[in-house]
Amino acid sequence: MGTGPVAGRRPAGLFVGLCTLDVVQLVDHVPGPDEKLTARDQVAAAGGPATGAAVAFARLGGLPRLLTGLGSHPLAHGVRADLDALGVRISDLAAERVEPPAVSSVLVTASTGERAVASTNATGHRLRAPADLAELVAACDIAEFDGHHMDLAVDVAAAARSAGRPTLLDAGSWKDGTRRLLAWTDVVVCSADFHPPGTATPAETLEFLRDHGVTWAAVTAGGAPIVWAGPGTGGRVPVPETRVVDTLGAGDVLHGALAYHLSGLAPIDGPAFADALSRAAAVASRACASFGTRAWLTAG
Repeated sequence: MGTGPVAGRRPAGLFVGLCTLDVVQLVDHVPGPDEKLTARDQVAAAGGPATGAAVAFARLGGLPRLLTGLGSHPLAHGVRADLDALGVRISDLAAERVEPPAVSSVLVTASTGERAVASTNATGHRLRAPADLAELVAACDIAEFDGHHMDLAVDVAAAARSAGRPTLLDAGSWKDGTRRLLAWTDVVVCSADFHPPGTATPAETLEFLRDHGVTWAAVTAGGAPIVWAGPGTGGRVPVPETRVVDTLGAGDVLHGALAYHLSGLAPIDGPAFADALSRAAAVASRACASFGTRAWLTAG
């Protein structure tokens, strides 16, 4: 069985997907029409699924590079500075864009940790693979995707597969192009909200992914056990109990931690996959115990 990252060597991860400016407010309740309220707390930070995964990967000791589109707007400079301070290197594939980056407005309910999110995400932006894609792939130990910037994700996943690098998809929802990406994906971890065509249960989702060439797959459902499956095997991984303060970004953290713990595994087997999921779930649970997407980085 593999042992994860090699001792004394920092694994390198290539993360492909959305990068936003997240403005997060902690509120007593989500306001109704024409209602104004004062937030208890506020966080402004770089966000997006692949971005959050890259931050977690760096926090655990890895060397992440994020392929995304930011641009040259002043708000993008703030996002870039935030990630630079956290050890995330950026390949900006929209450096000439002068429009603001996508902004996610997030309201977190203090009593439950539940969140409401509004964002333009990657709508209207198409990114092309960089000229140095082969070099970026060769330098990484694993490539992770969030399903945004789909054409770019498919190109990078195909290159990673050709180079023998494992590929990991954070499947939050079914998107146009997801089927194409699955053809190049080794590992998929999806939320309970991810429903491929014709599926309604986690078992059906896992079967669909297997039938579309995915070797290792898992379905998360908040604090419930993670259901996983692989070649001739499967099981459930418990999620550690925690006092939930904020669930924002927990899935992103799980994927970044999973990418870290899968780095160096060759090949992946059932016990190793279950162990990596367990370790990743522990990190994600810690992230839920504090408000915002940054406090957990320095807690404990």
